[in-house]
Amino acid sequence: MDNVTITDAPRILVVGIGDAGAEGLPAMLLTRIHQAGVLVGGQRHLAAFPGFGGETLAVTCRMQHIVERLQQARDQGELAVVLASGDPLCYGIGTTLLRHFPPEALEFIPAPSAFQLAGAALGESWIDFALLSAHARPLSDVIERVRTAPKAAILTDHRHTPAVIAQALLVAGLSPTTACAVCENLGYPEQRIVRATLTSVAAQEFAALNVFVVWQDDDAGMRGCGDMMPRLGAVSPPRPSMAASTPGLPDTAFVTTGGLITSREIRLLSLAELALGPGEVLWDIGAGSGAVGIEAARLQPTAQVYAVEKREELCHRIHENLRRFPAPNLRLTEGTAPAVCHAWPDPDAVFIGGSGGHLAAIIALVQARLRPGGRLVINLVTLENLQTVRALLPDARVVHVQISVGQPIQDMLRFAAQNPVFIVSLRREASLGDR
Repeated sequence: MDNVTITDAPRILVVGIGDAGAEGLPAMLLTRIHQAGVLVGGQRHLAAFPGFGGETLAVTCRMQHIVERLQQARDQGELAVVLASGDPLCYGIGTTLLRHFPPEALEFIPAPSAFQLAGAALGESWIDFALLSAHARPLSDVIERVRTAPKAAILTDHRHTPAVIAQALLVAGLSPTTACAVCENLGYPEQRIVRATLTSVAAQEFAALNVFVVWQDDDAGMRGCGDMMPRLGAVSPPRPSMAASTPGLPDTAFVTTGGLITSREIRLLSLAELALGPGEVLWDIGAGSGAVGIEAARLQPTAQVYAVEKREELCHRIHENLRRFPAPNLRLTEGTAPAVCHAWPDPDAVFIGGSGGHLAAIIALVQARLRPGGRLVINLVTLENLQTVRALLPDARVVHVQISVGQPIQDMLRFAAQNPVFIVSLRREASLGDR
């Protein structure tokens, strides 16, 4: 058959299927499916049409091959059908198809999504939830969204199970008593809704088909669903601890050696200058006790923090501080900068707390590797190092900070001066050629 024009080519029919399979589809839609020359879907979807007489293509094969075959069918005036679970445009194959075909080339017929089914099973409006998916996505992205959402519903997979997600949320600072629900096998006879706390979910296994729901707003998660599930009682769960997202831990919270720690006030100013964002990369050079890197990592759980410290004893202190304040997105290397930095990804922000005598070489590497819009922050305590940095970075901003801390003396108050610090900061501007 000759190729047809876009306007004459049949649209690709994308059909959402519920738990009833083919039996749940209208007769007119079933007729259209059986008239198709190509049927695409998961093995479970294809099995619902054992009598289909055309070509079948499982989505287990390369997506590019599926796209090429669908385009070939359109070019030849042949009807092609793609089967999907629930709503194809809700974290489904529909969004993938839209990256390859214009909207006018596709016809979508959805079934209820897993989020809708979860809302119905829980007796709660699903439109108030942050709707997330952990399918083939970085878990850190999901965790960051859940941390900032009053309610979240998450599609899980065989790798990112409810237990794995719950453990990551606990590390990110959510309260162990945060209310949750795991909605298993929604729409099927074996449907089960399990209400629990975050700690409880982290210790359990669930059916592969599930939606994981997390509440952080009052007692919403404790509302019952009849006799379908156990209940935890009427007490509202406390809101999650904000320790992971509030900067400025006291100096005494960290263990260190020889007082080698960026003091709380200087740390807050430095973190503000670094302005680390979600998904960005931070280099922490001369990590000392690890206070700056740990706080930055906990402020942005989706960021990647690479820290280097040359002294073995201080590396032990950093590991101890990481046990106190978990930051799984911080990677510590015992060694010397800039040598160890070459293997790290290009940074969006760099903090230099100590240079080990290699200040000029470190700055040269940072200038070569810092991404457009990146920030460099250096803490200095000597005039000699300030002179070196000023010669290398004449356009940098320099702030002299002198902190005095109130201390009681009998029934009065005096102020004890801390060592003055120079905070040097520089932002790399994006040029027209940067993307």
